[in-house]
Amino acid sequence: MTATLTPGKTTPSHSSSPRTPDRAERRRHWLSRLDVKASPYAYVAPFFIVFGLVGLFPLIYTFVVSLYDWDLLKGQGDFVGIDNFVSVLQDEFFWNSLFNTFSIFVLSSIPQLIAATFIAAILDQNIRSKTFWRMSILLPYVVTPAAVALIFSNMFSEDYGLINNMLQNFGLDAIGWKTDTLPSHIAIATMVNWRWTGYNALILLAAMQSVPRDVHESAALDGAGMLRRFFSITLPSIRPTMVFVIITATIGGLQIFVEPRMFDAATAGGSQRQFQTTVLYLWEMAFFRQNFGEASAIAWLLFLIIVGIGLINFLLSRSIATAETKVSTTRRQRRLAAYRNKEVSR
Repeated sequence: MTATLTPGKTTPSHSSSPRTPDRAERRRHWLSRLDVKASPYAYVAPFFIVFGLVGLFPLIYTFVVSLYDWDLLKGQGDFVGIDNFVSVLQDEFFWNSLFNTFSIFVLSSIPQLIAATFIAAILDQNIRSKTFWRMSILLPYVVTPAAVALIFSNMFSEDYGLINNMLQNFGLDAIGWKTDTLPSHIAIATMVNWRWTGYNALILLAAMQSVPRDVHESAALDGAGMLRRFFSITLPSIRPTMVFVIITATIGGLQIFVEPRMFDAATAGGSQRQFQTTVLYLWEMAFFRQNFGEASAIAWLLFLIIVGIGLINFLLSRSIATAETKVSTTRRQRRLAAYRNKEVSR
């Protein structure tokens, strides 16, 4: 039996067999490039999706609500544009709440950061039972804000509180912790400091632990004392963490709500609004006056204030870092010039 071959005809297998490896190679190369370029975006996409749903959308929706005459029960009303913002800016209670917020923020944030830095510096030393002390300072943060407010509101009670009883035992007059403006701010700031100082101290301690020990040892061999090493090595090394703590403390301090609300549960910030913060005023505007439009305008004004203060903090920290870099560069150049002059004189 013989086979007959027809000249000029080729089988499909002969024409496609050389191209298959090329297509597979190109497909693998394309998938590899897609993996390199698209995978990082796919990994971070869940965060931005969640942020868009729970962060960005409420922010945009709040701005839309602020442009309408929006009632809690009746819902959306007429479009009023920026009239809600103008009405809020002309409201004396808004400015009073803003003053109270900044006053409590200053009384709480500055002592809190100083105390947190001092505690972190102590815990950074080689002390006994360091793990116990480090975990102990986090205990106030675990307690709920409502419990903290209830405890401190009883301590600062004007009639039967612990603080006034101690003052009267020493022959001093009782202080109107809830009726006077400045004492009420000090009492609320004390709650904030008690709860957040340990938390910030742990963050600063983690940054201090990352500073190389050989730098401290070299400085100690050169004769630098503990304070000199702390201000010249430790603080400049933890500046990014310090900026982070300042910004988070700023955001938390300007959004304070639970402490003043629980300090006097019968009123929304005191009988004379002496410790009514901006968020507390926002809450009163939304759920007592049922004016969601102006409440949303207050929320957006507070958002813009926080963003502005955050930018100021960032610019200040960057200018300080730039100035320190220039000073260190100048010192290095002077030392190099002095060293070269000595070499030339020899």
